[in-house]
Amino acid sequence: MCAAKLPDPGIRPVADVDTGGRETLNPFHSAQMLIGNACRELGLPQAVYEYLKEPARVLIVSIPVRMDNGEIRTFIGYRSQHTDVIGPTKGGVRFHPQVDLDEVKALSMWMTIKCGVLGLPYGGAKGGVVCDPGQLSRRELEALARGYIRAIANMVGPEKDIPAPDVNTNPQVMGWMMDEYSKLRGFNAPGLVTGKPMILGGSAGRAEATGRGVVICAREAMRRLGRSLRGATAAVQGFGNVGSNAARFLYEEGAKVVGISDVRGGVYNPDGIDVYQALEWAREHGTVAGLPGTQPIGSADVLYLPVDVLIPAALENVITLENADRIQARVIVEAANGPTTPEAARRLTQRGIFQVPDILANAGGVTVSYFEWVQNLQNYYWPEEEVLEKLEQMMVNAFNAVYKVHQQRGVSMRRAAYMVAVKRLADAMQARGWI
Repeated sequence: MCAAKLPDPGIRPVADVDTGGRETLNPFHSAQMLIGNACRELGLPQAVYEYLKEPARVLIVSIPVRMDNGEIRTFIGYRSQHTDVIGPTKGGVRFHPQVDLDEVKALSMWMTIKCGVLGLPYGGAKGGVVCDPGQLSRRELEALARGYIRAIANMVGPEKDIPAPDVNTNPQVMGWMMDEYSKLRGFNAPGLVTGKPMILGGSAGRAEATGRGVVICAREAMRRLGRSLRGATAAVQGFGNVGSNAARFLYEEGAKVVGISDVRGGVYNPDGIDVYQALEWAREHGTVAGLPGTQPIGSADVLYLPVDVLIPAALENVITLENADRIQARVIVEAANGPTTPEAARRLTQRGIFQVPDILANAGGVTVSYFEWVQNLQNYYWPEEEVLEKLEQMMVNAFNAVYKVHQQRGVSMRRAAYMVAVKRLADAMQARGWI
């Protein structure tokens, strides 16, 4: 890939970021570092990094909710919009006790890069509310979802910023948000959010899209190594929507899934786990722990199994310098956001472990969200076969684009993915006259 031909604003090029040997665990600082290093690799002027190093706007809101006992409780919510240089911003909303401003800002930046890698006409956004949904009744959860969308209504919309499900939110929460926004605007606005129930304008194939995209990337990575997924061994950390679907699609591709874990424990069987049985067991018991015919292992121990493909699909920063040398997988496909610290990623690269970064691997969800938004704007809906065909094409094209830069420039797949996305953003800045 050639560096962008940009006018020199007289500012020094971005310097490669050096942490001085300290591991970067703050997700916002990690995102800044990776974007800065991509700018440097491309030889871009400092102005590009200045536009990208911080979100364009961040809103912090307080959301009063009348609880079931009659008391008023106030929750803190966030919405970060990173850049709209390509188009409206796009990103999920998470409900979690650990949501904080740096996390939301970082996730909005990662969404920008993810959309850039896939060539989607979006910038990145992210939202969150500090709460524990497990402690809320259904009525309280609905009141919180509606209160959140009321609080951010002026900065979102089908042509501004399109929210979606994330951690602890789901199609029902999106349905409540869409309904509340429609009431405020006085007309039906299905394009406000994606990941909605099908009856409200959701897209076929959306629920499984992220897990499906992860397995497409795993298949393409193994192909580059001269291997097939059929007969390959695999382990999945995290058995929520993304992890469980990834495990299912691996199983259906003929891979031998030998390890699965969730927050309550893990299971291992070197001869392979029946993923359909694991899905049924998890539905009945709320965990894969105790699955008959398997050996119990710790939740984190699944990361260290000797497998061909490892899929971390749980939380950020689960692979660090402290445990990077214990990883035995040949290929890591990051289904979670930010599961590997930058320093650990470099160590894994040194050890010859092929990594498909999160901004490429888990982009199937936002890709089908884009399809949903397009269908909403057209008020014309596609059959699932068409959705899956388009997803396959876009994921493979994105993988090929990143792999080409990886080969031509001799950089990691992670850095190559950032370079693909940042180059596109820089070209848009130039076309708009920002730089």
